[in-house]
Amino acid sequence: MLPFLVFAAVLVTIPALGPSRTWYTLLNSMGINIVFALSYNMLLGRAGLLSFGHAVYFGLGGYLAMHAMNWIPESVLGVAGVFALPVIGFAGGALAGAVIGWPSCRRAGIPFAMISLGIAELVASAAFIFVSVFGGEEGISGDRMKWFDPVTLFGHEVEFTMGPISDVYWFIAFWTFVASVLMYAFTRTPLGRMSEAVRDNPERAAFVGYNPQQVRYLVFIASGGFAGVGGGMAAVNFEIFTPENLSLLPSGFVLLMAYIGGIRYFAGPILGAIVLTFMQSSFSGYSEAWLLYLGLLFITIVMFAPNGLAGIVVALVNGVRMPGAAARLARWSQMTLAALIALAGLVVVIEVAVRWSNGYGDTFEPFGIALPHGSPLTWLVALVPIGAGLALMRLIARRSDA
Repeated sequence: MLPFLVFAAVLVTIPALGPSRTWYTLLNSMGINIVFALSYNMLLGRAGLLSFGHAVYFGLGGYLAMHAMNWIPESVLGVAGVFALPVIGFAGGALAGAVIGWPSCRRAGIPFAMISLGIAELVASAAFIFVSVFGGEEGISGDRMKWFDPVTLFGHEVEFTMGPISDVYWFIAFWTFVASVLMYAFTRTPLGRMSEAVRDNPERAAFVGYNPQQVRYLVFIASGGFAGVGGGMAAVNFEIFTPENLSLLPSGFVLLMAYIGGIRYFAGPILGAIVLTFMQSSFSGYSEAWLLYLGLLFITIVMFAPNGLAGIVVALVNGVRMPGAAARLARWSQMTLAALIALAGLVVVIEVAVRWSNGYGDTFEPFGIALPHGSPLTWLVALVPIGAGLALMRLIARRSDA
C-alpha cells in the first residue's frame, strides 16, 4: 500500500504548490489518461488482448455520463450528482463491454485485434448517423455547474461548485486514485491472476479447469467499465463529448501510453500516460513534428526497451543494487550521453526538414543560431553529431561485450 499512500500524498500536495490554470488543465488530462491507460492494460498487459478500439468504451461511458448530466434534475443529488458521474460512465462502459465482448472474446490474438478494429470503425460511423444520441459532429455538451449548492462537510459549508478548474482537479484526483486502487485490487483477485495465466498459456489454464474464453470475457467487461470511468471523468472535465472520442485516434493513443509506459508493470501505464500527455500538451507548442518524435519514441521502446519506461526504471534500480554498480552506471551514463548526442543531430534534421517542406521561409534557430536548409553548416551540425553519437554507442557496446 505504500506506493498508493505516496500517490495520494502527491495528489493532495499539488494544489498547495499553487499550480497555474495551465498546469491544472494538464494535470486533469493526465488523471483521465491514467485511468484510461490502466483500463487498457487490463486487456493488453494482463489478458494479452491487443485492442484497436478501446476508445469505444471510453466514449460510450462518457456519452452516457454526459446525457446523465443533462437528464438528472438539479434538486435530486446536488453537486454529488456530478461527482458520481464516473459511476454512470462505468456502467455504460461495462454494458458496452458485455455486449461487444460476447462475440469478440471468442477469439484471441490477431482475430481479436481485427474484430476490435472493425467494431471501432462501426461505432465511430454510427456516432455520425444517430444524431439524437451522439449529437453528430457537434457532439453532446453539458453544464457541470448547474448544481451549485454549497457542500456541507463536518458542519461547515464548503464552496465546492465544480466550476473553478481547481475544484475539477479534486474531482479528477479522487477518481484517479479510486480507480487506480480498484484496478490494482482486480489484479490481485483470482480472476486477475487467471487472466495472466490465460495470457501466457491458455491450454494450461483450460487443463486446470478454467475456461479461457470466459476469463477473457469477464476481464473485457471490467476493462470496458473502467474505461467508462475515464470517459465520465472526461465528460465532467471538458463538458462536451464528440464522435472523435470514439475514433481510432484515442484508441491508438492509449495503446502508445500503455506500451511506452510498460505493459508488464502496473505503474507502467501511469508513467506512460504522464509522459505522453505532457508531450501532447507541451511539445505540440514547440514543434509541428511532435507526432514524429512520439513515433520514434515508440519504435525505440519496441526495439530496445520492450518493458517500457517502467522497465527502464526497474532495471536502473536493480543495477544500482547489484554488485559492480559503479562500473555499470558509468557505462549506462556513457551510452545515454552518446544517444543524446545522436538525438541532437536528428532533431536538427527533422526541424530543418519540417520548415523546408512547409515552404514558408522559416528557419530553424536553436539557441539563436540560424540553420537554413541550404547552408552546408546546417547539415554539418546535423550529421556530425548523428555519426559521432552512433559511433560512440557502438564503441561502448563493444567494450561492454569485451
